[in-house]
Amino acid sequence: MSSIENVTLVGGSGRLGSLVLEKLLASNKFNVQVLKRAGSSSTYAEGVKVVETDFTHLESLAAALKGQDAVVSVVSDPSVLSQKLMIDAAIAAGVKRFLPSNYGSNMANPNCRKLPIFAMKVAVEDYLMEKSKTTDLTYTLVYTGGFTDLCIRGKIIMDLSSSQPGIFNGGDYQFSTTSMPTVGDVIVGVLAHPNETRNRPVYVSEMSLSQNHLLSVAKKIAPNKPWAPVNLDLDVMVNSAMERLAQGQHDMPTVLPILLKSAIDPEFGANFTENDNELLGIKAKTEDYLVELITPLLT
Repeated sequence: MSSIENVTLVGGSGRLGSLVLEKLLASNKFNVQVLKRAGSSSTYAEGVKVVETDFTHLESLAAALKGQDAVVSVVSDPSVLSQKLMIDAAIAAGVKRFLPSNYGSNMANPNCRKLPIFAMKVAVEDYLMEKSKTTDLTYTLVYTGGFTDLCIRGKIIMDLSSSQPGIFNGGDYQFSTTSMPTVGDVIVGVLAHPNETRNRPVYVSEMSLSQNHLLSVAKKIAPNKPWAPVNLDLDVMVNSAMERLAQGQHDMPTVLPILLKSAIDPEFGANFTENDNELLGIKAKTEDYLVELITPLLT
């Protein structure tokens, strides 16, 4: 496959998308344009090429993607299924590579693919893989594990601001994580290596963590805090969440235990023992990064 030069980013104003846009531009490797939904109030820095189009109209999308080599989607969960039309438009426009919006859990793992919270993402991945068999469009699926910074600062993996953080199933599960800005570096690496990343998932593990490891770092920072972690059964929490989900509840307290299961449980492929860090130019972070993230929670 020839090199990728022209890249379209979809969802570039979001929390993750803005970081991806920053990394794409800073790499100076690509001609970057951002696709903007017609009528959207999203704004971008001066000098960023923005193309406004109708995200519900195939011909409008295809026209916006004409001449583009790759589409990087970072759309939010409510817009996940809209990617099917984007894939069709990419094919019509002659785009070479499509990266769907699914940066996180190991969706190649059968247990992850069965989780109802991932049904729409699985549907998009399956659609993309099927289209790649009969067209010239190729794909790369990017799996980075949980976002280290978001999970710690947002108290998602565990609440270290409390002296009684919850510990799931003993706290020894090893799981891969990657910081949100590094996701942009991963995408740059994928686009810079189109042949090596063609029609497959890539795995990135910036850190391999456990809850007990995080707790040990917190104890070093604040040794005088009256630490008394609480043991929790994640399986019980997930079973309860699945029952609520089946009843139509889709709030964060319902979804979060299921997300955590996919992100930390070894049966869900959460620890990427083999990864593409070297190929993509991603360096592991040290414990100093954890100290940087955890310290503000303890003050």
